[in-house]
Amino acid sequence: MLKTILLVLDIFVALGLISTVLLQSGKSAGLSGAIAGGAEQIFGKKKGMDDLFSRISTILAIAFMVLTLVLSLI
Repeated sequence: MLKTILLVLDIFVALGLISTVLLQSGKSAGLSGAIAGGAEQIFGKKKGMDDLFSRISTILAIAFMVLTLVLSLI
C-alpha cells in the first residue's frame, strides 16, 4: 500500500517537474535572442515568474530524487 502511494506521488512530482521546466523561459541565443533582447529592453522582462519557476523546479527535483530513492529501497 505504501509503495503504491509513493509511486503515485512520484508520478505527480515528475509531471509537475516536467511542466515547470517547460514553462521556464530559455536562454536567448543567436539572432532570435538579439531580436528578443531589444524587445525586452523596451517592454521589460518578467523576472519574477522565472525566479518562481526556478524555485519550484528545484523543490520538485529534490522531491523526485528523494521519492525515487525511497522507492528503490522499498
